[in-house]
This record gives sequence, structure tokens and C-alpha cells, in this order.
Amino acid sequence: QVQLVESGGGLVQAGGSLRLSCAASGRTFSSGAMGWFRQAPGKAREFVARLSWSGGSTYYADSVKGRFTISRDNAKNTVYLNMNSLKPEDTAVYYCANSPSITTMAYAYDAWGQGTQVTVSS
Repeated sequence: QVQLVESGGGLVQAGGSLRLSCAASGRTFSSGAMGWFRQAPGKAREFVARLSWSGGSTYYADSVKGRFTISRDNAKNTVYLNMNSLKPEDTAVYYCANSPSITTMAYAYDAWGQGTQVTVSS
């Protein structure tokens, strides 16, 4: 059973940076993708970024492209989300999730972390 544990959220001023981590365990990750999603109060969960386990291809939502970077440490089975130039509208609970396929669709992700709060003050 896949287990995902996020860390690294917090409070930051607009323009600042944070790095989120997602430690994965429970199986060998050689296919599919790890994704980051976020959910702001009163809004639907939205895709942020994804990284394929095989090949390392990445894809970003337009709202974060150029500011966020998803990366991985294979030896640690950990995926990171580096967030720069943060804006108040980036405030949300951020979730990492694992999918057996390479996709941006939340319904295709079958393992989710508990979420970590990111708050960006203006």
C-alpha cells in the first residue's frame, strides 16, 4: 500500500519561497506519476504539477508555470515542489498524490497524502 507524507508548508510573505516534500513508501515507483494538487477554501481541488517516475517528464498548470518546479530524489523516493515568487492566490492546502498513469486528472490518482497548508500573506 502506497503511503505519502507531505511536509514543508507554512506561512510566507508574497514574493517568498517554500519547498514542499512528499516522501513515498510502500512499493517501487517505476511507472506512472507523482502529482501535486491544491485546494483553497471554497474551491475545487486543482492540479499544480506532475512528474513521471520513468523519464522524469514534468507538466505544470499555467498558473504556476515559471514559478514552481517539481523534482525528485529517486534514492529517497521523495518528490519536491519548489515554489518561488509566491502570491496570495497560491494559498491552499497542498496534496501530493500518486497515479499509475501519467496524467493531470485528480480522479486517476489513487494514493494521496494528508496535505500541508501553504499560506501566502500580502
